[in-house]
This record gives sequence, structure tokens and C-alpha cells, in this order.
Amino acid sequence: MAKRYLEENVLDATFKRLEIIFENFDNIYFSLSGGKDSSVMVQLANMVAKKMNKKFDVLFIDLEAQYKHTIQHIEELKTLSQIRDFYHIALPMALRNAVSVLQPKWICWEEESKHLWVRDMPKDSINVNNCPFDWFKKGMEFEDFIVLFASWYQQKYKEKVACGIGIRTDESLNRFRTIAFQDKKLTFENHNWTTKLKINEKHIDVYNFYPIYDWSTQDIWGAVSKLDLKFNYIYELMYKNGVSIFEQRLCQPYGDDQRNGLNQFKALEYDTWTKVLNRVNGVNFGNIYCKTTALGNIKSSKPEFMTWQEYTVFLLESIGIYNRDLMLHYYRKIKKFMLWYKKKYNVDFEDIPETAECKLENQKKAISWRRIARAVEKNDFYLRRLSFAQTKTDDNELKRLIHKWDNLLNKSTKTDDKTLQKIIQEQSK
Repeated sequence: MAKRYLEENVLDATFKRLEIIFENFDNIYFSLSGGKDSSVMVQLANMVAKKMNKKFDVLFIDLEAQYKHTIQHIEELKTLSQIRDFYHIALPMALRNAVSVLQPKWICWEEESKHLWVRDMPKDSINVNNCPFDWFKKGMEFEDFIVLFASWYQQKYKEKVACGIGIRTDESLNRFRTIAFQDKKLTFENHNWTTKLKINEKHIDVYNFYPIYDWSTQDIWGAVSKLDLKFNYIYELMYKNGVSIFEQRLCQPYGDDQRNGLNQFKALEYDTWTKVLNRVNGVNFGNIYCKTTALGNIKSSKPEFMTWQEYTVFLLESIGIYNRDLMLHYYRKIKKFMLWYKKKYNVDFEDIPETAECKLENQKKAISWRRIARAVEKNDFYLRRLSFAQTKTDDNELKRLIHKWDNLLNKSTKTDDKTLQKIIQEQSK
């Protein structure tokens, strides 16, 4: 076990932190994802709780489109001896989808999409049919849920409570800041590895604590080996597939960080992958281009092996899979754009160049497949980049599409067109 800022190794330090929590709190829950960090944290907590004759609860938010090995590991952890209540949440929450310019968010466990669910609803889960949370709303953000759950949990027991979170400061700057800036937060008895929770700038009687905050990746796997802990077998498969222990990510596979390893999903669990393909807009696109700049919205560019014409067709076909009306809207306007250039400058379809001088493209003075592709790529509904003006016909078409395809064109849709943003916001109210 590596040393950190104390005179003892991190494993011993963590056992002491957990003892402090169990000594001072009667109601404790741990936030579990099924990943290596939270898994080790919960198993260490079970050791300490057993020694001290204490019980604790667990919160697990099931994201539906997950590795089956993760769910198998969760079922393993449910059997830990000191768990009192295991909150297996399978509610329709909005999750980040970083692999699609059309659907920046998707809703897991949505009843309307039941025929596309990656897995059956877990039998022991908290779902829409037995939800005890009167504050829950369909499409609630993951981040909002965990804060409101903490408040609900505290109100349930009417005393101070503690929530264990398995984050490590060496994984990101944000995680380091959560722990480090003690002068900007309230702590439990001045322990720097705790933070009193705030909701709407008001503190509530909930303390988040980070028992493994100073661990490294090597420490995690060292503990698994030394203490013979259970672990999610998906990490073993990742390692065998060439992903180092420092690059392995779990969580939801379509988030901003996790998408970089999205191509692993197909290799590791092909049977799950086939279901995921039909579930989340843009996943296959993410699988193919997860190592390119194509997944960025503002700075994206076509894959090297495609021509700009091929890329344009690919974008339109990808849109058509999920929203045929929107694809046809773009197709009609692009066709009109080409006919204008044919009439004005006698440029036939087959003569449209791949690219033109960048300055002329930016000034909208030249036709090219690159200019057309970028217009589609940027969610340019009015196709202003192709010199079209906003019309009442387009406005009415947009309102119709927003109403019909509210899961694809809504207030979370990313676009830099201010008029489009305004209309989407108005229609989404």
C-alpha cells in the first residue's frame, strides 16, 4: 500500500476514517456504482461495520444500459453481511449522451421505450411502480437525484447522516478540489475528508465523506489482492483487451469521459452491445469514431477515410435512423441549394468540389461538400451556412418537429443558432 500524507498506509488510514464515521453516525449510506473504487469502499466498510456491530445502507442507481458484469457484481455486493437497506434505483432519469449531436441526453428505464430496454427491470428495484419519492420527476438529472435523495434520507431518520463516496483525488482536478479546499466548506469535526452538503446554498444535516480519497489505482487493486475482495470482472476483460488499469472507466458509457472507451463495449460484451445499439442514439457512431474528433460538436471533422461527400451522406443517414422528418428537411434544403448553384453558376451535382477555399466557404461564396457537411453537423436547422434565411415555413416545420420528436429536439439540444435555441426553448415550456 502506497503512503500518502500520513505516517501510515492508506488502507490503515481508511479503516480509521470508517471507524470515526461508524462511531459518530447511526445512519450511514454508501453511494455505489459497481466500479472498482466504490466497490472497494463498500467492502472495507462492511469489514469495519461487522467488527463494530453496525449496519449501513447502500444507494445504487441503475443506468439500464450497463455491462452485465457490473450488474452481476452489484448482486454479489448485495449479500454483504452488514447491509441494512439496499436502494436499487431504476427510475427514468436523464443521462448524458456525448456521442450524438441530436440526442444529448437519453432517459433510462423509460416506460415508452420498454421494448428497447437493454435489460428487464430488476425485481428488487425502486421503479415507477413503487417509487417512494414524491419529489421525483421523470427525466430528472442524475446529479439532482443524488442530492435530493440525501435530503430525503436525512428527513427519514430525523438526525445527522453520512454518505460515503468512493472518489479519489488523483483521478481528476474536480475531485481534488472537492477534498482540498477545506476553507471553503464545512466539515465534520474538522476532518478534511468530509464535506457538509448544501442544497440551494443552505447546509443540511448530511455529511459526505471520502474514505479512499488519497488512494491510487495501484492501491485499489492492491487491496483487492491483499484482502481477497470481490471485484467487477469487466475490469479483467478490459485489461485483457489492452486497456491499462489507469484508463479503465465504468459509469455510464456515453458520458464525456467514458465515451473514449466506448469501442470496448462491443469487444467485451457483444450481446449487450447489440441491445445498446438500438437503445441510445449515436452509440454506433461513438463506437466507430470514439478516438477521433468527430464526437465534438464545435470542432468536429470527418474521419480521414471518408470524403466530405460520403461524410454528408453518412450524417444524413444517421439522422434518418432516428428522425426521418429531420433528415428529409435537410435533404430538401440541400437539394434546393445545389439547384441554385446549377442555375446560377452551372455547377452540376457531380462537379461539386470536396472543398473550396476556406475564406470563400466562410463568406458563403463557394459551394463544397465540406460546407454542406458542416451545416448538417452543427445542427444548423435553417442551414444558414448554405445562405438560407429563416422563413415562416421553416419555423412551422421546426415547431412540428419539436412536438413530434421531443426526445431529439428539446431544450437540451446543442446548437449555436440563437433563433433555433429560442424557438426550442419556447416550444419546450
